[in-house]
Amino acid sequence: MVRRLIGLPDFCWSIFIFPLLHGLEILDTGEVVYRETTTNGVVTQAVILECGSTLPDVYIWGFTKPGTDTIRAIVYNFGKGPKMQKLAETLGDLTVISNSASLSITKLPLDAEGLYTCQALYDTPQGARLYYYYVHLFVLVPVSKPYIVLSDSSPVEGTSMWMRCGLEEGTGPINYTWEQETREGSVSTLAQTNISVVNITWVTRNHTGWYRCLAKNQVNQQRSDRIWLDIIFGPDMPQIDVTPYSVTERGYSALERETVSLMCQASSNPPSQYVWFYNNSQVYMGPQLTIMKILRMHTGHYACLAQNTYLNTRSKKTITLTVYYPPDGTPLCSIYPANNYTDLALWCFWEGGHPQASLYWSPFPAGNNGQASSNVTLIQRGPDTANNSVFVCHGSHVSLNKSTSCSTRAWIPPGAPQCFAYATRNNEHLMMSCSWEGGSPRALLWWASSVGDMQGKSEENANVLVLRSSTIYSGKAFVCHAQHPLLAMTKTCMLKLEAPVLVTQRSVVSVYEGSDVQLTCILRANYPTTDITWYNNLKQRVVDMPKKYLLQRAAAWSNLTVREADGLQDSGQYWCSATNAVGGAEIPILLVVKRYPMPPNVTISKIMYSSRQRSDIDLEWATNTDGEMTGFIIERSWAPRSGRIREDAILWQTAAVDLEQDVRSYRIGGLDPTGLYAFRITAVNHRTIGHPSEPKTPADPPFNAYPAVIGAALVGMIIAAVATVLFFMYVVRNRNNNPRLHDLIFGMQHSQSRENINFPEDEVVSGAEAEQGPAAQPSPGPSIISARPTVSAQGLPAGDGDNEPVNVTITVMATS
Repeated sequence: MVRRLIGLPDFCWSIFIFPLLHGLEILDTGEVVYRETTTNGVVTQAVILECGSTLPDVYIWGFTKPGTDTIRAIVYNFGKGPKMQKLAETLGDLTVISNSASLSITKLPLDAEGLYTCQALYDTPQGARLYYYYVHLFVLVPVSKPYIVLSDSSPVEGTSMWMRCGLEEGTGPINYTWEQETREGSVSTLAQTNISVVNITWVTRNHTGWYRCLAKNQVNQQRSDRIWLDIIFGPDMPQIDVTPYSVTERGYSALERETVSLMCQASSNPPSQYVWFYNNSQVYMGPQLTIMKILRMHTGHYACLAQNTYLNTRSKKTITLTVYYPPDGTPLCSIYPANNYTDLALWCFWEGGHPQASLYWSPFPAGNNGQASSNVTLIQRGPDTANNSVFVCHGSHVSLNKSTSCSTRAWIPPGAPQCFAYATRNNEHLMMSCSWEGGSPRALLWWASSVGDMQGKSEENANVLVLRSSTIYSGKAFVCHAQHPLLAMTKTCMLKLEAPVLVTQRSVVSVYEGSDVQLTCILRANYPTTDITWYNNLKQRVVDMPKKYLLQRAAAWSNLTVREADGLQDSGQYWCSATNAVGGAEIPILLVVKRYPMPPNVTISKIMYSSRQRSDIDLEWATNTDGEMTGFIIERSWAPRSGRIREDAILWQTAAVDLEQDVRSYRIGGLDPTGLYAFRITAVNHRTIGHPSEPKTPADPPFNAYPAVIGAALVGMIIAAVATVLFFMYVVRNRNNNPRLHDLIFGMQHSQSRENINFPEDEVVSGAEAEQGPAAQPSPGPSIISARPTVSAQGLPAGDGDNEPVNVTITVMATS
């Protein structure tokens, strides 16, 4: 049947190849064979994909990209040789092996990975056989040279870290082998794993060394360059070696003036830096401290501090070095009270040196001298000891050629105890102090009430009793007792507490308004002492305010000065108060501020403008009575032009103040000539202001017309004369342009004028020509002489007239 199909000229191979999966019916129904294989290829290398062992009659290769279901043809052969498709160019250098349907791919790219399907048709005597060859091609990538990535190239001991073997490329699975090389060169395997990361949960100093990683897959293996892992640790506890070596119970010892060397070592990476301390003071930097000639002052604690500057960590070890030497200086002597301040305790101290010194007191018989080492105490009965007795302590040491000594003296403080009391801030507590300075030993002090009850605790030299402030202590006494070992009886001092008692010289004080007044308060009884406090009429505490209040204080009195007393603000009850820790008192003082008598009323007798310019006025006034007054105030305001002046509707402004009491006239200037003013006057007696006078407006001055008329006439004549001269000069200068006007005014040359000739015309002409300059040419023709007309002021009334301008009219008659 296959032969018959092949022999048909109209047979279509595409019907056979492509729709195989779509139900193509083959006449000779043979069995379809499926073969599936897997082939690995290496990128950039060659691979062969098999499609049966013999050449099929018809075959076609298809490619399915991973992740898709689409099969695309790459090469086929329908009996006329293989035909490559365009897709084959992207899959490497693809060729068909001769005499077979197998594919050869060289320079294998990564994109060549996928499923290759070869559909092969064989024409066999048994009929047509169809094969499907599925070839899964995996393109393998060789591992590249690995590199090592450290989470920390210098981890701290005790921390965790990881190392990663990094690869740029390589197909898995990949196996990793980690190798460690120590400083000595020995190599060991740290780990073998199929992951690229090795975790070290607890880093130790043993992990320090060189590390390599070996990456291996089924293609090849590569080894990385080695990398250094530096573990940071330390410092460990230092080890101190002392030379020369000598151990005592306290540590190490040395003889005075020997050379002593101290060596310090502590394991650390990076290496430790060493600092030496002597008694907590830094003395040297470096591992070895050498003291060339050790002295007694070098005894003490030596500490070696090892520092890891990278980690900022440190460790420290301290040793005690004792230098054998005799005690310094001389013994110290002191005297103390004993047996409740009835006996003396003699104490002698001379510590230091090695071995310890021997001490004893004198003068005392043998066996009762209190001999001991380093310190010795001897009890001596107090009342049996005379004042200013001297006791001597002797000290000896095996390293000294002779003994040394010290002395002390027992003496009673001079005088007697001193007592005083004071209160804390705001009188919250009462403090009583008792002191009795000096003495050896010091005296013991304690407080007791007047009935003998002890108050507070006992103290030496000074004792302060603190009590909460209360009025119950007023009038009560407290006694301070002082006990000294050399005295058989105690000494005392006493304090009596008293609440303040206030008195004043005057309980009512009166003063005229504007004056200063002084209030006095006296503190008669007061202990503990306190200050006097003043309160004003508003019950407010008074403080120093120089413009209003002035305070003067002393131990037992206080004065309050009220400045420039005001009747409305300062009148009233003032209070003087004093409070201490055991009580308080206050007394009132009444301040009466009186006003000065009312000044007399004022009447304006004359008010007139001083000139017609209306910028100044003259004022005169008189008083109705002869009451007390200190001066006058003049006020002004704008006045309405019509109607009666209403004082309640006028805004008054001060025009003049501080006028003397004997002044009765005044001139005010700087007024607006166009305004209308009203004025009033008020009398003042210190701060008491009287009733203002009735407001009045200024009158105009008397009218005088004679000067105005004379002035107007003179001004008019001057203006007319100037206008006439200017007009005649204009005609003369322009006679050629206006000959008729010239002839009309001055006439012809032969004319005779009936008027007086003031000046010849040729003079005027020559003067005019002269003004034109030397280059001007004189006009031809005879000179014309005419009379200058005069103008008389007719119709002007005689005597005074209004100050009005005078009009002068010149009439010119022209003839043709």
